[in-house]
Amino acid sequence: MSVEQSDYVKRLPVGERIALPEGGIPFWDVFPYEGDVRIKVLDEPVLPEPPRAGEDGRDCPGCLDDEGPTLWSDDHWKLRGFDEPEGVPAQVVLLSRGHWDLHEMPAERAAELGVMIQRVERAVMSLDGIARVHVNRWGDGGSHFHIWFIARPAGMLQMRGTCLPLWGDVLPKVPAGEWRETNRRIALALSEGGGTAHV
Repeated sequence: MSVEQSDYVKRLPVGERIALPEGGIPFWDVFPYEGDVRIKVLDEPVLPEPPRAGEDGRDCPGCLDDEGPTLWSDDHWKLRGFDEPEGVPAQVVLLSRGHWDLHEMPAERAAELGVMIQRVERAVMSLDGIARVHVNRWGDGGSHFHIWFIARPAGMLQMRGTCLPLWGDVLPKVPAGEWRETNRRIALALSEGGGTAHV
């Protein structure tokens, strides 16, 4: 990774107060907060960036299976849940079994990825009361390939779009027994197409 600032970064108003754009996200009906909101001042860039978790191939949370229970797996993929309930009806993460990031993934695994995304979405949609499944990949926290699947409850139009993870952070957590049963049902639904449910 470059240690030089890009032209884009050089143009950013680092250290200056940025005005809210008229009609921007804080004005959308799906934004979960109200009241006075202001944009944080941008910090100076950090170059080179610090390594992400598992970047050196050691102590990778994606390889060690220490970030939540594995609900389902096959020879190439695994689906993780979360031990503690979240504020959305369901939330799971699909990981490659091999230690790659997306741009490093072998062509055979990359070719399977679309099928896996569809399979996981169908498994989450098999739950009662789910309108949509938001599929997200950020990748800034860990170097092991992973994709998030976050369920939006039917009828909750205010939770549509990119703000769903923010809503999930502030809503009451799902009861623990219900959360475990949701994870079990997702794993079993996914195993109907192959692989092993670990619930």
